[in-house]
Amino acid sequence: MLDAGLIEKCADPSLTPAIVEQFVAAAGSDDPLAVTVKSGGRLILLPKPKTPEEALDIIKQHVGKANVRIGLTQFPAGIGITDSNQLDVGLVDACENLKRGTTMFAKIARIVTKWYGRPTNPEVVPQLFEDAVHAWKTGEFDGAKVFYADDPGGATFLRASAVSKDRYGDAGTAQGLTRNVEDNAPPAAAYGAAAPADIRIDLSRIGGAK
Repeated sequence: MLDAGLIEKCADPSLTPAIVEQFVAAAGSDDPLAVTVKSGGRLILLPKPKTPEEALDIIKQHVGKANVRIGLTQFPAGIGITDSNQLDVGLVDACENLKRGTTMFAKIARIVTKWYGRPTNPEVVPQLFEDAVHAWKTGEFDGAKVFYADDPGGATFLRASAVSKDRYGDAGTAQGLTRNVEDNAPPAAAYGAAAPADIRIDLSRIGGAK
């Protein structure tokens, strides 16, 4: 479980602490130095980095060639950069990774919430959350590349105070959200999503390659 102080200090404020905890539990890692590399849908086994510098070296070796996810939130490497030299150890700093990851996840949450017509019924929160996690893992939602999509603004799920405790238990805890997410069917059929696919960042042109 994430430290409450870390969430308060570093996480995107548009997400409730319960959502942040559940997001990391569903899509992230408990190791700030975790680097996951997949190529062609297959996990590449790598030595576990012991320092931020070692983690960064692994990231630089594989970014642009494979799907590389980093840190607590398993943030996708290569997003928002044009040169691999722009990759920095902040990616594997717990606070910075949580900040970047939850900021991106909040944008995805707004994309999903807008697609649903910005509902106000708290009963849809588990479905919105599940769809946002699915989009985080695959990089797509309703045919859009969510990491590169514009932020539509507006609501980010629903605030915890709007969720009925009678139905969801303690809305301020991840456990309350977890029970309801697990009770819902996988979201892919809801919007006709294809099977999960690796996210590939093409940095082949870095350094002037043609």
